[in-house]
Amino acid sequence: MAERIYLDHASTTPILDEAKTAMRQACDLWANPSSPHAEGRAVRAAMEDARRRIGRALGWDGTIVFTSGATEAISLALGRAKASRHIVSSIEHPAILRSAPLARLIRTRTDGMLDMDDLAQALADAGNAVVAIQSVNNETGVIHPIQEIADKAKAVGALVLADCAQSAGKLPIPDADFVVVAAHKFGGPPGVGALLVRDVSALDAIGGQEGGLRPGTPGFPAIMGFAAAIEANHGWYEDSKRLRGLLDRGIKAAGGEIVAEAAPRIATISAYRMPGVPGASQMMRFDLAGIAVSAGSACASGSLKASHVLAAMGWEEEKAREVIRVSFGPETREADIDALLTEWIALFGKRQAA
Repeated sequence: MAERIYLDHASTTPILDEAKTAMRQACDLWANPSSPHAEGRAVRAAMEDARRRIGRALGWDGTIVFTSGATEAISLALGRAKASRHIVSSIEHPAILRSAPLARLIRTRTDGMLDMDDLAQALADAGNAVVAIQSVNNETGVIHPIQEIADKAKAVGALVLADCAQSAGKLPIPDADFVVVAAHKFGGPPGVGALLVRDVSALDAIGGQEGGLRPGTPGFPAIMGFAAAIEANHGWYEDSKRLRGLLDRGIKAAGGEIVAEAAPRIATISAYRMPGVPGASQMMRFDLAGIAVSAGSACASGSLKASHVLAAMGWEEEKAREVIRVSFGPETREADIDALLTEWIALFGKRQAA
């Protein structure tokens, strides 16, 4: 197969060499960390060291509960937090919306930012609530003022869940009651993540491992890969700002539309509309050309449903279906941006000529 260009890192990022090495080494130390024998104690010691390393890398001094990924961390927090109701934004990841089906939804502005007046109104009636907000939207890349939101929620006694799946390892972790992290978003292996907890007494324990918060044998090799990945910093995020700027300017100059252009956006995620060309057709064309992109959330990219995020921003369904998402990672280069722009311009030119 010819060398392909991967621009779907918001879905999952290839495992870093540092993480692969750590996982291979962990396989030679395999035992159940809950076992009292010498082998088990050795694994337990290594796992606790990994927990400390992850905390240092993220700037988190609270409890770290290992999970199978962001979805489980979200379910754990929203399902067992000592709260009677949920407040979430209308553009949250489907994992949040599934875990809080009766939540009070916060409206979204047309620029992709949350309606802070609506949030204030919801907080006025918050009572014993959990407020769950993404740090970065997984479809548009919009950065939400998560620390400001957390401060407002705490002022009225509400708990705060910050979904940092897309921002951990790139942006600072907010001071929230719960923080969600997924290792495969920053070069760790899939199948492992964490719920960062400020005060474990805010959760109902059910017994088992992880301080009684999560039963089951921990995935030790994956945890070691998690720690190695979050510690690895090759300076690529700063360069992604330049690359995203090149792509933004190129798409706009060619007649495309940048989703949430006026809002603050993370450098690694951007969404674009090609007028008159369905996103599914664009993905097929780019895939045939050896370029991997996606249409919105990876968890919904196999669905024909229009994006609930764009709908909440007021987009018409037909226009929303013409949007693709491009996301960058450590291996993204300027040549990859040039190749995508070449294909984008050729496809859009065909549409205009038809």
